[in-house]
Amino acid sequence: MSVKVIIFDFDGTLADTFDAVVRISNRLASEFGYKQAVPDDLAKIRNLGSREIIKQSGISLFKIPFLLKRLKADLHNEILYLNPIFGIEEALAKLNYEGNQLGILTSNSEENVRIFLKKHEMEDLFSFIFSETKLFSKHKVLRKFLQKNHLTPEEVIYVGDETRDIEAAKKINMKAIAVSWGFNSKEALAAQNPEFLIHQPNELIDVIGMLHSAYANDYLGGETALRKADEG
Repeated sequence: MSVKVIIFDFDGTLADTFDAVVRISNRLASEFGYKQAVPDDLAKIRNLGSREIIKQSGISLFKIPFLLKRLKADLHNEILYLNPIFGIEEALAKLNYEGNQLGILTSNSEENVRIFLKKHEMEDLFSFIFSETKLFSKHKVLRKFLQKNHLTPEEVIYVGDETRDIEAAKKINMKAIAVSWGFNSKEALAAQNPEFLIHQPNELIDVIGMLHSAYANDYLGGETALRKADEG
C-alpha cells in the first residue's frame, strides 16, 4: 500500500537545534537539579535513549514537564537564529512537488515551529503541525491522526532523529525512517530496527520513491532496507 502522508519530527530532523538545546539545558541545570552536559558527555549521550538520559541526569521525573516548558520558552528566544538541517529544504520541496502530504509531530511548541518555518519560507510545504507536550506520548498522537483521517499505519511513515521517534512509530505498527544527522547516533537508531536508516536528507527522496514504487515490498523487511540505506 502506497504511503500517503509523511510525518516529520522537528528538532534535529528538520531544524538544527542541538547546540541550542544543550546550551539551554545546561543553563537550567542548577534550577532543575540535574548535571550539566560537558563536551566529553555529548558523544555518550547520543548513544543513549531518552529514558536512559533522564535516568543518568538525576532529574526528578516530577520536574520533567516543567523543564520541557522552560526549554521551549527559552528556545523561542533563539528560534529565529537557528538553521534548517543542511539539504532538508531541497528534499522537502521535492517531496512536496511530487505530491506527498507532509506534516510535523514535535515535542516543541507549535508557535516555535511556525516561526521557524515562516523565517525559512517552508510553511507552505506542510499540511499540519501537531505539538505533543508529553515526552513519550507521540504514538498516541499518531494513532489519533490515523483514526481521524481514516488511514492505516501502512499509509503513513514517520521520520525522526531520536530513538523515541522510532519507538512511537513501532508501537502503532507504522514504518519509520531514522535519520542520523540529528540527536541520536546511527548505532543507537539502528538498535531500534527502523525500516530505513539514512544519513543525508536527499536520501529521503529515494526512500519515499521506493515506497511508492511497485517494488516497495522488496525493501520493507527492515534488514534489507537498513543495509541499502547504509550502502550510501
